[in-house]
Amino acid sequence: MPDVQHDTSAHAFTAPVDGGTAELEYQREGDRIIFTHTFVPEEARGQDVGTSLVETGLEYAQQNDLTVVPQCPFVASYIESHPGAEGLL
Repeated sequence: MPDVQHDTSAHAFTAPVDGGTAELEYQREGDRIIFTHTFVPEEARGQDVGTSLVETGLEYAQQNDLTVVPQCPFVASYIESHPGAEGLL
């Protein structure tokens, strides 16, 4: 599993991986967190890096009582396939 960090100044959850940095970008609007984009370098794809980013982002949302808005298709797909995460919407 990659070491996911929360970069509050960049509004992203990041992880150093082969090929660069994987990112889950977000925007905050009051008590909502809008996940806008997930990026994983080609060299690190297929290694559950994106999943780790999303799980960390959703955990952050839950710990901070934030409503999740999954604009990013990858985040939306994760939530659809993990019924426990739907309560964050």
